[in-house]
Amino acid sequence: MPVRTGKQYIEGLSKKPAEVWISGEKVKDVTTHTAFQNGVRSLAALYDQQHDPVIKDSMTFESPSSGDPVGLSFIIPKTIDDLVRRREMMTNWAWESCGMMARTPDFLNNAVSSWAGSADYFVNDRPEFKDNVLRYHEYIRENDLTLTHTLVNLQRSRNTAIHDNIEDQVALTVVDETAEGIVVHGSRILATLGPISDEIAVYPTRTHILGKDSWRQAFSFALPCATPGMRFMCRESLDIGRSSFDHPLASRFEEMDALVFFDNVLVPWDRVFLLGDVDMCNDYSAATQSTAHTGQQVVNRTAVKTEFVLGLTSLMAETLGSTQVPHVQERIGEIVIYLETLKACVRAAEADATLNKWGVMCPAQGPLVAGRQLYSRTIYPRLAEIVQLLGSSSLMALPTEADFNTPVGPELERYLATDSTGAKDRVRLFHLAWDVACSAFGGRQVLYERFFGGDPVRNAMLLYQTYNKQSAMDRVQRFLEREG
Repeated sequence: MPVRTGKQYIEGLSKKPAEVWISGEKVKDVTTHTAFQNGVRSLAALYDQQHDPVIKDSMTFESPSSGDPVGLSFIIPKTIDDLVRRREMMTNWAWESCGMMARTPDFLNNAVSSWAGSADYFVNDRPEFKDNVLRYHEYIRENDLTLTHTLVNLQRSRNTAIHDNIEDQVALTVVDETAEGIVVHGSRILATLGPISDEIAVYPTRTHILGKDSWRQAFSFALPCATPGMRFMCRESLDIGRSSFDHPLASRFEEMDALVFFDNVLVPWDRVFLLGDVDMCNDYSAATQSTAHTGQQVVNRTAVKTEFVLGLTSLMAETLGSTQVPHVQERIGEIVIYLETLKACVRAAEADATLNKWGVMCPAQGPLVAGRQLYSRTIYPRLAEIVQLLGSSSLMALPTEADFNTPVGPELERYLATDSTGAKDRVRLFHLAWDVACSAFGGRQVLYERFFGGDPVRNAMLLYQTYNKQSAMDRVQRFLEREG
């Protein structure tokens, strides 16, 4: 089938419900449940963009199998122009949520597409795994499916090493191999978007390396979210049923995070991509350069999110009449620096892209690693802080939308208006600022940006261990040896 509509996406979730638990309740239908329905609608809007006559040509490409239009995030890029086209498509999707929904389908579409482009890598585990990867990529592309993923094993205790501390009683583990497939049991975190996705991809991540004895935790596979024996255990919803005036972000963009429990789940052989080879599981992301492809989506999204905060803080300053205050200009100027840095990282990754050994055009990893780590460690926590500093007391006593329809309404209109903005528009704007930087939704955004890419300390250790420092060291050594 060609690209789906939002209606088809919603119907698919209703027809094949996953087992989802939240706040002590088993959810019957995520498309109508108050904790999920608005997030579902926001994802549906992404699929509808693919049918928008104004932009649909920039959202799709011709399927190599059917000739139908399919989502551009499924492309296996062969040229830098392919990367640029894909980025423009991803920008359209990122702006739909102002960069607040991080795990939109393009993220994992990029990952699986990179695997398919480098499918010969999987032959070295078992020859049939190459065909499994290629068929799966075609399947999700031709059916325009939404994927979540889960990468990290729960651990009873942490260690200081770069390898995970694996325990069979907790970690997702292969417990049997049958003629039909492998059987897995255990738990995984963290499936963002999981309860409102069609499929889940399960694989190891470079930031949580498997030890040499962890062959039973070494695998990569994908399953429908509605697979028997699999449960999604959700955190408390951040969509608390308030209006888009009072909570403009939380009421729209709850993408939900979940633990995933596997109770002796059968994974059919045609859904298995890697199995039992610890080294291949640890090395696959580097070999296929999948993290470079997902990194393009990540850093591009963070640029959109930063531009959104730039617009928000600029409107706040104009509303409060503080655009000429030096420290206000300094702080908003700081956001501009962050924005241009992230945009430069994306463009540098595209400009310096190279073909891998299988002919896939891969973005340069260095600028994307720098952008991701800078954003998680420094930029986004600072953006939230700047919103708080610029909002100050205007964030502390915000009436709700309902208050304007009470006898107090005329007083609100009189006292909360500014020289440039009416009271209700001012309050609406600062509710948005509150949702960015002060609400539970805003707190989750900061936490997510800090940790969604893995432990920042492990990431820094990996960067230190893998980055080529020799040329810089050689230059310093030559300088030290220079005479005169």
